[in-house]
Amino acid sequence: MSSLHLRAAGMVTCVGLDAASSCAAMRGRLDGFAETRFMGPDAEWLVGAAVPLPRNWIGLKRMAHLAAGALSDLRRQHAAALEGAPILLCLAEEARPGRPIPDPAALARLVAEILGLPALPRLQVIAHGRPSGFVALDRARRLIAAGEDPVVILGVDSYLTAQSVAHYLAEGRLLGPGNANGFIPGEAAAAVLCTAAPGPLRLTGLGLAREVAHIYNKADKDGLDLPLRGDGMTRAYQIAMDQAQVDLAHVEYRISDLIGEQYFFKQAALASLRLERGRTPFQDLWSPAENLGNIGAAVVPVMLAQLLTAEARGYAPGSPALMEGSGDDGACGAAVFHAVRRAA
Repeated sequence: MSSLHLRAAGMVTCVGLDAASSCAAMRGRLDGFAETRFMGPDAEWLVGAAVPLPRNWIGLKRMAHLAAGALSDLRRQHAAALEGAPILLCLAEEARPGRPIPDPAALARLVAEILGLPALPRLQVIAHGRPSGFVALDRARRLIAAGEDPVVILGVDSYLTAQSVAHYLAEGRLLGPGNANGFIPGEAAAAVLCTAAPGPLRLTGLGLAREVAHIYNKADKDGLDLPLRGDGMTRAYQIAMDQAQVDLAHVEYRISDLIGEQYFFKQAALASLRLERGRTPFQDLWSPAENLGNIGAAVVPVMLAQLLTAEARGYAPGSPALMEGSGDDGACGAAVFHAVRRAA
């Protein structure tokens, strides 16, 4: 495992326009849920988690302002963070209806214009939806091991598009008066600075796997209806913990991308039941979706920013922390982070 440390983070969310205010709001259990301009079931306004931007930008321009806001917040903390560093851009799945960024190159041009960058950022696009950040962590540690330092992980996504809302309403997956088993669509952007130099948190384990009994497995062309056993998440947990040389009983707390649907809660519970042995103390479980809704590919960078802020501010429950996430197609990821304790 190469040495990858988290140094700083920037965020733009529905509860704050920078990382400090967003994390403070989430720690205080505040949310940004409000009625949107979209019509939900039963002819009522759909509840979503939109970012309160100063202007009502839409489409790619809105996404560019979200991304630029997160990068600007990061640059305020580390002035040289964007000077030539590669940016691993986490985006929605290419096949997802209503994906808000169909052209990453156009996004890069708009972001450079908004931030006044002298040159276009060096982008590497990772379009796997919610688990994109785990792939970005794997790629970042390889880049750092090859001498590329620092590396920026940027995630930006939104489910608040007309096509996305229409699709997930038709699938019965949005939370509403007649559906308790659904998610609240949201949007966000987050950027995290990864370096080889010591920072507050160090990546010590990373696991990637795939769940065959994913949420859509009933709709497979072969008519599969496989029972969920949590094999994918269990495997991701195990790989990450083996690399970190820790077991689940000694993980101090977990953070997950649980978006509100029963399937993903069951998946996380099954992975815990299959791996945890002999633990008696309480193990806290955080989820940014409680405050931000389903923010898609931005969720892993947001969780990284939460972990980093909690450690820097001194309210993290302990060390190590286990982060998990999964996608609708069965992709699963897990990562273990240890705090870097500095001598007094």
